[in-house]
Amino acid sequence: MTTSEFEAKTKQLIDELKAICANYGLGNDGNEFKIITQVFLYKFMNDKFAWQAKQIDETLAKADNWQEALKAYSENDYEMLLMHLGADTAQLKPHHFVSHLFGKQNEDDFAKTFDDTLRDIAITNNDIFSVKTEGGAKVKLFGQFSDYINDESKRNDFCKAIINKLINFSFERIFDEKYDFFATIFEYLIKDYNNDSGGKYAEYYTPHAVAKIMAAILVDEEVQNVTCYDPSAGSGTLLMNLAHAIGEDKCTIYSQDISQKSSNLLRLNLILNNLVHSIQNIIEGNTILHPYHKQENGSLQSFDYIVSNPPFKLDFSDYRDELDSKENTERFFAGLPNVPKSAKSKMAIYLLFVQHIMHSLTKKGKAAVVVPTGFITAQSGIDKKIRQKLIDSKMLAGVVSMPSNIFATTGTNVSILFIDKQNKDEIVFIDASKLGTTVKEGKNQKTLLSGKEEQRIINAFNSKEAIDGFSVVLSYEDIKNKNYSFSAGQYFEVKIEYTDITPDEFEAKMDSYKTSLNALFAESKELESAIQKNLEGVKYE
Repeated sequence: MTTSEFEAKTKQLIDELKAICANYGLGNDGNEFKIITQVFLYKFMNDKFAWQAKQIDETLAKADNWQEALKAYSENDYEMLLMHLGADTAQLKPHHFVSHLFGKQNEDDFAKTFDDTLRDIAITNNDIFSVKTEGGAKVKLFGQFSDYINDESKRNDFCKAIINKLINFSFERIFDEKYDFFATIFEYLIKDYNNDSGGKYAEYYTPHAVAKIMAAILVDEEVQNVTCYDPSAGSGTLLMNLAHAIGEDKCTIYSQDISQKSSNLLRLNLILNNLVHSIQNIIEGNTILHPYHKQENGSLQSFDYIVSNPPFKLDFSDYRDELDSKENTERFFAGLPNVPKSAKSKMAIYLLFVQHIMHSLTKKGKAAVVVPTGFITAQSGIDKKIRQKLIDSKMLAGVVSMPSNIFATTGTNVSILFIDKQNKDEIVFIDASKLGTTVKEGKNQKTLLSGKEEQRIINAFNSKEAIDGFSVVLSYEDIKNKNYSFSAGQYFEVKIEYTDITPDEFEAKMDSYKTSLNALFAESKELESAIQKNLEGVKYE
């Protein structure tokens, strides 16, 4: 079976699981995504265990029934096997396997057995696979599975239907595949649960083009043992692209997001992409009010790479005044947006995220942040102060202004702000607004960039290449002289096209202009005369 065929089979399994949910009244239910993602993850972890166990012990790989062969292990031998498993593989016991549940499906309390099994897996692997809240509580891997079915008489049948779909499918042959396969599967897995704005904060999914461009520009050389952070992580698309560009074994991921759903999806994404070692750094909480990642002395932790697609507008009036404190003076150096009398939902929270990101970079740190394009030219307020700081502190790498509708869910034009604390000069501004092809996505228009267009942006930025009408390379002084504008268009040269003509052609053109002007002057006199006559006829009544 080819990779593309296996991808189709995997998508078919996801569709079948969704069909089961629909048949039991959970189609488009708020809990459906929890069931789908948890079942998918349970099966994935089973098969990852089997794949690795067979690599450790060849007799398991050769056995007709590897589960039965494993049951024959002594207690000591089994413990030795668990010790040799990779750190990203769940510690499972024989009664945790899908095959074991399959054999139990006709028992009276099968739904309870199913629930107990998943709960036991979560407890056994709590230290590795749990997401934390900002208060330190651990969010377990699996919840009470069958409780989502209100009718208790249907719970056994529901769990049986699920386990019968899982028994004939295996991920084992695909664990040698890398990022691209699992990125596609993850996107398919969450596509029906990615339609809102991500709760109070981040969107769950950032377009591939944006994520790819950000990662490729940030990581233009080999690095080792670096930290990567997203303060509004969503489902982790930006972080996954960044980790993929660096190498999953060369970086540690850190994140925070207020959305419970986002944190669970990010955990799943990390598991699929060999980043289990970073799950302990996923925090569910309010980054702006309670940033979690701190150093031993209580100051905020600094990171080598930061990526973010923060929410642009949001009502944070309920905790705005709490941010106005001495400890936040340095973090929010440019100030806090005021609470408007109306339209509180339009408070520019992204300005707080940009400042937080600037404050959270190491001395050699780099960042890429999605911002509304209005940010790059605003002539006053917090926007301008942030831009001045980026220039005066010499930490701007450049800006890419993206095409409109690059995000199907918002009509806001966006730009990508690139920060580099070691960039002493040569800032690149790119106007990519004219690139892309417009397509219909649901009720919305969306602009798609081709692979060549993505690469054109990446190449121009990384090579610091000036291209007429597309990119400019500037000094910090150039930008100061333009009142700190970050818009590429304001730096393009205005070119006047000249055409050589003969003296006779010149005379002919001048005669034509004179004739046209004389006609216009005559028309104007007639109009003046008509207006005067009309005015004379106007009387006071």
